[in-house]
This record gives sequence, structure tokens and C-alpha cells, in this order.
Amino acid sequence: MNLVEQHCVPCEGGVDPLTREEAETLMKDVPAWQLSEDTKKIGRVFTFKNWKQAIEFTNVISEIAESEGHHPDIDLRWGHVGVSLSTHAIKGLSVNDFILAAKIDKGT
Repeated sequence: MNLVEQHCVPCEGGVDPLTREEAETLMKDVPAWQLSEDTKKIGRVFTFKNWKQAIEFTNVISEIAESEGHHPDIDLRWGHVGVSLSTHAIKGLSVNDFILAAKIDKGT
């Protein structure tokens, strides 16, 4: 199933984070994102012409994240929005991170 069509599932821990191989396979569905060296997060930087566009995009991300119950770390600056995804409860990546990344990409 396409990642955009899936929904995040609450994670309370007790499961292993994705392996490097599993993460690299899912990266094919979100090619604009970068996988960290330690395989604990994925991230992407979005650029905009001004502050207002960056804020509006941050609000779009917030709505998507809230609807999925999975929240990214956001670095908001003038003309720049950095987004980092990780599943804190397992100290690494889960499918939820890739679902949210795909939905953020679709919202752009």
C-alpha cells in the first residue's frame, strides 16, 4: 500500500526500530528526504521566498502531524523549514516516520 494511504499507529515502545535495510527500502518512497548516518531519523529542508510562506507551510505540517498523531521536529527560519522525523519511543525510525514524510511531501 502507498505510504500516503496509510495512517500512523501509536507507538508506546517495546518494538525495535527499523533496520538500515528496512529504512533504505522505505526511502525509495520519499527520495527527497535524507537518512541520517545512524539510521535514527530522516530529514528534509524546504525553502521559501519569505517568512509568511515558511509559516504557512509549518501550519500545513502541523495539521498533517496532528491528524496522524505523529509529530516532527521543526526548525523554522526565514525562508527555511527543516523537518526531522524519528519515533522517540523506540529511539529510531518506524514506518510512521515514512508515512508522515510522504504526507508532508503530498501537502507541498
